[in-house]
Amino acid sequence: MEASIINKEVLLDELNSPYTVKPEAIAFYRKNGYVKLKHVLSSDVLDYYGTIITDLVFKLNTLIKPMDERTTYERAFLQIMNLWQEDEQARAFVFSKRLAKIATDLMGVQGVRLYHDQALYKEPSGGITPWHADQFYWPLSSPNTVTVWIPLQDTPMEMGPLAFAEGSQHVEIGRDIEISDESESILDDELRKQNFNVHDTPFELGEVSYHAGWTFHRAGPNTSTRPRKVMTMIYMDKDQIITQPRNQYQIADHAKWLNNVPVGSTPQDGLNPVLFSY
Repeated sequence: MEASIINKEVLLDELNSPYTVKPEAIAFYRKNGYVKLKHVLSSDVLDYYGTIITDLVFKLNTLIKPMDERTTYERAFLQIMNLWQEDEQARAFVFSKRLAKIATDLMGVQGVRLYHDQALYKEPSGGITPWHADQFYWPLSSPNTVTVWIPLQDTPMEMGPLAFAEGSQHVEIGRDIEISDESESILDDELRKQNFNVHDTPFELGEVSYHAGWTFHRAGPNTSTRPRKVMTMIYMDKDQIITQPRNQYQIADHAKWLNNVPVGSTPQDGLNPVLFSY
């Protein structure tokens, strides 16, 4: 019993201890709209909290249709959101100061709030995740938003790791397209025409990525026999301002993730807590 308590304390200490982001990694993120960082989390942390997150995914998942009856979006992954509100240990992982500080340093802001978290589990035989930019869905005025993508296992190419169009956060193309077969086709064509380099490589265990809200990204299918288990947290500048929703998805997000806080104000601490601040 005592050993278990000590072990959990060690894991919590890791989640909240600083990770130094090298200047070249910060420069790479700001130029390319994403960065991959190795050795951010230990196998012990990923194993312990990964088990908790996986149990929650299976407990809370409601998508039980056969794969061949699902839409492209439904085939991409099981998606379970705001696990931090469901379980104290999941909350400890989501509230990691280590991960939030990296987001703060990459964006060059004074601190970050949580927008929301989501587990993304791509099942064996799960399909592609089409090209898209996350901030299409968010009624937020500033581009100072970033998602950390945390594979809970090593993620070789056959499992569908995340791929990024380098520098695409700076262009206006496709910012009005929801994730769909159409977004995959239109954006793939446009990104090729404009000669964007696509970075598509495996993730080692302990490696994570951070990508900006307007960076276009996608993932291949999972052709392996294992589920691709991923946990994500979306961070925003702690001084982010809520803007007038521009589509039906932003109207829904304004209600669900921002509690319909008035346009022009900052998010509330209850639903969107500050996770790190200088």
